[in-house]
Amino acid sequence: MDVGVFVGLATLDVVHRVTHLPGANEKVTALRQDVAAGGPAANAAVVFAALGGHARLVTALGTDPVARLIRAELESRGVEVIDVTPTATTPPAVSAVAITDATGDRAVTSIDATAHDVAAPGDLAQHLAGAQVVLLDGHHPRLAVAAAGAARVAPGQPLVVLDAGRWRPVMAHLLDLVDVAICSADFRVPGTTDPETSAVALLERGVGSVATTHGAAPVQWWQPTSSGRTTTGTVAVPSVRVVDTLGAGDAFHGAFAWFVVQRPLDPDGADVRRALDSAARVAALRCTVAGPRDWLEALTSPATDR
Repeated sequence: MDVGVFVGLATLDVVHRVTHLPGANEKVTALRQDVAAGGPAANAAVVFAALGGHARLVTALGTDPVARLIRAELESRGVEVIDVTPTATTPPAVSAVAITDATGDRAVTSIDATAHDVAAPGDLAQHLAGAQVVLLDGHHPRLAVAAAGAARVAPGQPLVVLDAGRWRPVMAHLLDLVDVAICSADFRVPGTTDPETSAVALLERGVGSVATTHGAAPVQWWQPTSSGRTTTGTVAVPSVRVVDTLGAGDAFHGAFAWFVVQRPLDPDGADVRRALDSAARVAALRCTVAGPRDWLEALTSPATDR
């Protein structure tokens, strides 16, 4: 079975679907409520598992009751959970999410990983065993750097993918260890001004391939060729009726990890395009169904498997 290791944040997401976001001193009755595990690495792992892979999440949970809820929900989705802080008493983050019914836009409030300073465990290498791809979200900086370094010397040298939603100081220590960086449209390497200059800076710092997502607009990508030149292009995103955008980027990353394992990257960029195209289709599908997990039924049906 294809193995993907996902290193980073796991939260508990409390999601309310509302007609509008509440204003000051206003209460709003939700149209729907969902509770599920969240976080970039965790959500990507769920998608990788739903597509048929063995997803292993390396994260920080601890002993708090909230941690047990997160673990149980992830394991119910087929994710193997490795808690590197099993005796920690600090509760994991609880994210408050509001989805606007008319647009599917999400608003999120969370402390993310700010309450946890996570060191790499001594047995980190064994948690990467068998991995063909390692995805990092950068939320636990010391753990991310250690995992990227361990992947570089792991048997089979798994592909290292960086979820670059926003610039974090740790990324300066990760870039020469990353094979593919998938960036949001707002991501900027310090000193750059737009997605293209940011992508060039990433390539110059050692990243093998760079892609930037733009919501419903085409995905841009850049990759050096064997001749030393850089090839670039775009991948169209399917046009869909957007119902819920929560976790769409995470779905893209988890799907990219799955599809790139199916056909390893080649030097001319064809397989980057193919994996990005397939990932965009999965992310678009995610946006068509309300709720953090309901859409997985469509993802795993014979009609939509790719």
